This record gives sequence, C-alpha cells and structure tokens, in this order.
Amino acid sequence: MDGDYQVETPGTFVRCAVTGTAIPLDELKYWSVERQEAYVDANASMKRYLETR
Repeated sequence: MDGDYQVETPGTFVRCAVTGTAIPLDELKYWSVERQEAYVDANASMKRYLETR
C-alpha cells in the first residue's frame, strides 16, 4: 500500500531528498510514492516534481 513503509535502519528521522534536512519521522508529511523520497516541505516537493517531469 502507498502509506506503508518498512524500516531498513532504525532511527528517528529521514533526510529530505532535495535539501538534505533531517525530518523527524513524526513530522513527515511530504513523500513521493513513485520515487520513494521524503521532502521537508511543499516547496521541496514541488522543486523535485519540476526537476523530474
């Protein structure tokens, strides 16, 4: 399912695919199912979208 994930390495955060900013897991709101990437905010998500379309 799109909302499911598997923890590969235990931790408390993921890194934004665009900025490299640490995103606490409980604050992760922007995720690309297609690219399997996390984004810190809507601006980072849009930037990646525009780069890859």
